Amino acid sequence: MSSSTEWPLWEVFVRSRRGLSHTHAGSLHAPDAEMALRNARDLYTRRGEGVSIWVVPSTAITASSPDEKDPFFEPAADKPYRHPTFYEIPEGVKHL
Repeated sequence: MSSSTEWPLWEVFVRSRRGLSHTHAGSLHAPDAEMALRNARDLYTRRGEGVSIWVVPSTAITASSPDEKDPFFEPAADKPYRHPTFYEIPEGVKHL
């Protein structure tokens, strides 16, 4: 199959239970969103492990590069007030 006739790539995100976040389950090729959703259901939730599925065209996802980690995330490092190091946790608080 040549690249001009190949179906687009879709990224699949599955939420396993209510209240949890969607997590990336994998990728698949499909001609449209409806077929991608059906194929994702058949491929990634065969054992009933999902309650919700998202399919997103891979071309719609923009990501940072791991090679640019230091310059990309460095501006956050000079803002120590964003970290809870200046606050004392009360004794009765078990989880934050």
